[in-house]
Amino acid sequence: MNSTSYVNRRSQVETYFDRTALDAWRKLTSDAPVNKIRATVRAGRDRMRNAILGYLPEDLQGRRILDAGCGTGAFAIEAARRGADVVAIDISPKLVKLAGERVPENIGRGSISFVAGDMLDIQYGEFDHVVAMDSMIHYRTDDLVSMLAALSLRTSQSIIFTHAPKTVLLMAMHAIGQLFPRGNRSPSIVPVSITSLQRSLSNEVALESWELGRHCRVNSGFYLSCAQELKKS
Repeated sequence: MNSTSYVNRRSQVETYFDRTALDAWRKLTSDAPVNKIRATVRAGRDRMRNAILGYLPEDLQGRRILDAGCGTGAFAIEAARRGADVVAIDISPKLVKLAGERVPENIGRGSISFVAGDMLDIQYGEFDHVVAMDSMIHYRTDDLVSMLAALSLRTSQSIIFTHAPKTVLLMAMHAIGQLFPRGNRSPSIVPVSITSLQRSLSNEVALESWELGRHCRVNSGFYLSCAQELKKS
């Protein structure tokens, strides 16, 4: 996918997670003590991960899963414990390295291959399921839909992704975030209208053989995110 907006935003996200936020994410995704705000984010991410796992079969043996934007690997580890063969990819090489260091010796019947790169790269093959938890929230709606359309060509059963809902609270939090110096803040989250997003997905020609599945919302303090399932018809 070569749209200018996608390429530019992908570069911003890579720079942020590889250079600015690595230590913060190392701490946030561990058991280390964090402040009250980050504690709500940690709790929200845990709830969202469990919700997404609930959209997948309990027994994933023989299933191939793309963890698109794997971060520090928490979802990949749980999917592998269910028997999945996981390709866990992230645009940040340093996050991928950290994820690999956190894999326990025994992850059950599954396997994990960690890769630093673009989640849309076709060289990683085809999958039964794709999960993109909080890895598409920095992209505008048209790029988000195009990313999902590209992934659908290599997916046989389901795609589960999260997006930031367009709410008054999130828009206010987004505005406050812009007050911080640019070097200290993450690439902006792009709030998306659920109705508008679902309409765009339904109208996308490349997704005509897919249907909207389950949808849930997790609200935990400074973490606010929605999960949307797409199912192959």
